[in-house]
Amino acid sequence: MSLPAELSRQLDVMVEERGLPSRSQLIAELIRDELAEHGAALRPEDMLAGTITLVYRGDMGRVRHQLAQTQGEYLKEVISSQHVFLEDDQSLEVMLVQGPARRLRNLCDALRKVRGVQQLRLFTTTALLPPLHEQDQAWREEGNKAA
Repeated sequence: MSLPAELSRQLDVMVEERGLPSRSQLIAELIRDELAEHGAALRPEDMLAGTITLVYRGDMGRVRHQLAQTQGEYLKEVISSQHVFLEDDQSLEVMLVQGPARRLRNLCDALRKVRGVQQLRLFTTTALLPPLHEQDQAWREEGNKAA
């Protein structure tokens, strides 16, 4: 692979600043990110796992309530959520999500519509969590047999 000299120099600086062992490791990470993004756009029904990171202002009306309502509409996709208060009445929330790419994008769009949301980023990967609902069903079936 060949790169323009300035781009190669910037890449080497980034590798050094991050303390990575090689340029190849950084390039592989960047390619994986882009392939996941590209796949989600081309195949909206593919299952993805990832995170949604939000920064929002808590003093903007009922923003926390609206965000919770929106998450409730996507119960199958939102696995868990972590919230911390930041300075200046801002909040940071990170949601662990899994579902079809289309549903995750729809969730992001719905969250962006909430007045007070300042930043939102979806990070996805094609590696998935174990099928939690199927495990739960198998556990119930075993419990019913024992009873």
